[in-house]
Formats: sequence, structure tokens, C-alpha cells
Amino acid sequence: MLIQNPTHKAEQTIATLANTEGLTIACYCAQWCDTCGGYKHDLAQLSEHYPQHCFLWIDIEDDPDLLDDFDVENFPTLLIQKDDKNYFFGTMLPHISHLERLIQRVQPDDRGVEGPANLAELLAEV
Repeated sequence: MLIQNPTHKAEQTIATLANTEGLTIACYCAQWCDTCGGYKHDLAQLSEHYPQHCFLWIDIEDDPDLLDDFDVENFPTLLIQKDDKNYFFGTMLPHISHLERLIQRVQPDDRGVEGPANLAELLAEV
């Protein structure tokens, strides 16, 4: 399932994140970005193949607080996290197969990377 505009339904999104057994996968985008428009459709389809994960579509202009203290300079910028651990945070070529391979390779014992705080906590603060 792909959740769009997570701050518009923050309580529901927080509950969904709390009940997700898999990963949280967030795509940071912008409404005006043509690349993001095409990627959004692909991300929605990918989310149907991985129902154990929670996919978020975050417009950086509508929800800048969900970036924490980080900036996005290129699109798509993706975040893969579980609880308080980030497994990936950065830009990726807009080919959904790249993201799918990354999701398949994430292991609980992988080293964490720097990135936004737990998205459920950031949503609770908004």
C-alpha cells in the first residue's frame, strides 16, 4: 500500500507504521518534478507486490518536517528504515527495479546509515 500525503492523515499513518512488520520505504519527491510523476506510478505498483512493507510518498514542499534536518537535492530520494534504523537514504536512478533489488537485499543486521529520524516520531511531532 502506498500512503500519499502522510501528514494529512497523520494518526492513521502512525498506526500503520506501528503495525508494519516490514520496512518503511519513503520516496521524497516534489509535485512539479516530471521524473517523480512517473516514478510514483511504479512505486504504487511495487507496493502491491510487497504488502508487508509500508510505502510513503512524501512531497518535500508539503511535508518538509518529514525530512528532519536533511535536504533533498535530487529526485527520487529514498529512505528505507525500520524502527530507528535507516538502511538507505539517498538518491537513486528512477528505475523501480533498482529499489526492488535494494529492498530484497536489506538484512536486519545491516549497518545503519545517517538519515531522517523514525518517520512515525516525525509525524507525531507535526
